[in-house]
Amino acid sequence: MCLLLGATGVGKTLLVKRLQKLSSPDGAGDLGEPPPTRPTVGTNLTDIMAQRKITIRELGGCMGPIWSSYYGNCHSLLFMMDASNPTQLSVSCVQLLGLLSAEQLAEASVLILFNKIDLPCYMTMEEIKSLIRLPDIIACAKQNITMAEISAWKGTGLAGVLRWLQDTHRTND
Repeated sequence: MCLLLGATGVGKTLLVKRLQKLSSPDGAGDLGEPPPTRPTVGTNLTDIMAQRKITIRELGGCMGPIWSSYYGNCHSLLFMMDASNPTQLSVSCVQLLGLLSAEQLAEASVLILFNKIDLPCYMTMEEIKSLIRLPDIIACAKQNITMAEISAWKGTGLAGVLRWLQDTHRTND
């Protein structure tokens, strides 16, 4: 099981839909136009094929207070931040700290995604790392943490996310 978490409106649903298309037999080429999405109220379960079936459980940002109910059986964690929304960074940072300190997630591999790099006002990964002191956070975390800049809208960086999921779920699930 892979959990996909992040604040409301960061692009989690679009990411899942794009990964599903990318991992489908006909998804090797153009991703096409981004599909319509709606805010997730509750949870979505999506299976993607990345050499083997990986189930992604996306939890709506509004569910933050009860995310911990879903930590059991979590092998990996995708945590998404909106790189174009500096006012949301502090909320995302607090959420990330909570996830990294959760005992049930101590063994989970973590991929932090900086989404919306296609927007002109986006902050680079280096800027965000500096603003929220991410190197210090990572140094104190038990988890193996990777970071990536992506655009779920344009498809930029999504092949790398799929590769990370394949590598992370290669061993036992």
